[in-house]
Amino acid sequence: MKTLEARLKPLMIAGLDGEAAQWRVFLTVLRPALHAYFQRRQFHGDADVEDLVQDALLAIHSKRETWRRADPVTSWCFTIARYKLIDHLRKTGRARLVPLVDDIPADDNDVEEGAVRQDLERLLATAPARQRTLIRDVRIEGYSLAEAGERAGMTEGAAKVSLHRAMKALMKRVGDHEH
Repeated sequence: MKTLEARLKPLMIAGLDGEAAQWRVFLTVLRPALHAYFQRRQFHGDADVEDLVQDALLAIHSKRETWRRADPVTSWCFTIARYKLIDHLRKTGRARLVPLVDDIPADDNDVEEGAVRQDLERLLATAPARQRTLIRDVRIEGYSLAEAGERAGMTEGAAKVSLHRAMKALMKRVGDHEH
C-alpha cells in the first residue's frame, strides 16, 4: 500500500503541470485524510468538519503554486489545514490553546508529523537561544522548571519568568501570523 505522500506528490506535480484530471484526483485522494485530521480535532459535529475540509481544499487549490516541488506535499497540505482549524476556532468563538506540538504518534509515516515539526521549528527559531532551550526542555522534553533552570544556569524562578515571557511572545507571533 502506498503512503499518502507517495500517492499525492505525483498527482500534485501533474496538476501543477496542467493536467486537470490529475489535479481532481489529487483533491479526491486528499479529502478523506483532511476529513480524518479535522474529525480528530473537532467535537461540534460533522458540519464543522465538512466546512473545514472545504476551506482547506479551497486554500490548497488557490495556493498550490506556492508549494515547492522538493518539499513533501502532505506537510504543506496539513500546515494549511492546521491554520484553517485555528482560524475556524477563533471565528466560532471556540478558540482554545492550540498546542505547539499536536498529539500525534511518533510514527514516521504519519502525514501530519512533518507539518507540525516544520511549524514548531520555524516558530522556535524566532525565539532567543536561551528561551528556545527553556521551551524545548520544559514543554517538549518534559524537564521540570528547576531542572531546566539548572541546565540554563538560572534559578527556578528566573526560568519560570523567562519561559512565561517566551511562550507569551511565541503565542503573539502565532496570532500576528494568522492575521
